[in-house]
Amino acid sequence: MSIQPNNLPQRFFLLIFLVLSGCTSLGKGVAEAFFEKQESIDKRVCEIWGEAFEGIKPNLYSKTGKTKILMIHGVGDHLPGYATEFSEKLAKELDLSVTSKQHKNISLTAPSDLTKKLGNLRIQRFLNKAKTKELLFYELTWSEITAHYKKILAYDNSGEYSFRRTKLNGVMKKFSNDTGPDPIIYLGEKSRKEILTSFIQSFCWMASGRWDALPSKKDAKPLKACSIEDLSSIDSILNDHYAFVSHSLGSRIVIDGLQKIAKILGNKDEKKLISQKQQILTFAMQHKVLPLYMMSNQLPMLQLGRERPEVNNKKKAYCEPQGKLYSKRILSKTPIIAFSDPNDLLSYAIPQQFADQYLDSRLCFEVTNININVATVYDIFNLGKVANPLEAHIGYDTDDRVIGLIAKGIGHNETAKIVKERCRWIETID
Repeated sequence: MSIQPNNLPQRFFLLIFLVLSGCTSLGKGVAEAFFEKQESIDKRVCEIWGEAFEGIKPNLYSKTGKTKILMIHGVGDHLPGYATEFSEKLAKELDLSVTSKQHKNISLTAPSDLTKKLGNLRIQRFLNKAKTKELLFYELTWSEITAHYKKILAYDNSGEYSFRRTKLNGVMKKFSNDTGPDPIIYLGEKSRKEILTSFIQSFCWMASGRWDALPSKKDAKPLKACSIEDLSSIDSILNDHYAFVSHSLGSRIVIDGLQKIAKILGNKDEKKLISQKQQILTFAMQHKVLPLYMMSNQLPMLQLGRERPEVNNKKKAYCEPQGKLYSKRILSKTPIIAFSDPNDLLSYAIPQQFADQYLDSRLCFEVTNININVATVYDIFNLGKVANPLEAHIGYDTDDRVIGLIAKGIGHNETAKIVKERCRWIETID
């Protein structure tokens, strides 16, 4: 989502609730004081089920590789820079107080058609004061692809139709036209291929080298598309530390993109010869841990009506060293950290059974579910509790506990203070 949460929509939602509930006699000043009092007492839930995980911070101490994060947005039209607040809060939590004067942009294109526009990859560099630790933050904006398809609905936002709606309903209809079509567009074969190519290109550029090697502002459009199989240097794949941060539909894109990479690198035909470079690349990927931090996870809902991956329910065979197919895994481990607000109507936890059946076994997934209220829960006198579902859907990337968990994990000495004080961890074991 491109809309950011604040007190205004939250209170507007609650005032509407009060009016609809018959509390019209409640004065505005009394209501404001009531909301402010409840907001000052933060009792929002934060419960974690899973194994301990370290977060981003330990990777910053690596002497051989760099730390790189790729952000993938969800539904709705986005502009480059949409993740700036999140990236800056994350950098602050990691004590990275130095940043590049200018960010870099890469206009993404397809290897098969260099004229095709597949969105923008924005890269920002963060360092600590001593310049001994570095984080490269990659922000993928893929909504340029779906915006092209959504032009079909542009007439509905024109004055010819919009003036017939009430002002509030007009705002809601415009919001619906902006966000609702994206999952439908993603179901299309051509459009899904374009969006996945945009993700794979972003991953390829992230893996292709250092900050100085990335295209500068004056030559933002690369001369050619990046190719996973033709990376000039495998050193960064071997030594760098990667992580993904996604929101809503963006999580489905990450999973599908990784499963597509698994299909590219997986060689089921033993008689088929692969190049030495691809062999080295496959070896490098097999030793990588790629954590996925998913906000407002929708994988179960977006799996409906889809085929299972070609390799499923075989995690032990692929992911345990004694497994018969261990040499054919694609990644060493893919930890999924799934954040879900129970008041987010579009968010779901990931049961272990779902992960086993609907996620590619060769990626070696480990799931941690985090049940967290990112929206404030209000107790409206005797009418029950209520929370704004919109804020519950879009408030993850500005929540200090979410930032703390991504930056410093859970279950060890480096865990953020706010997480230790405000979150309950239930460790799970096999």
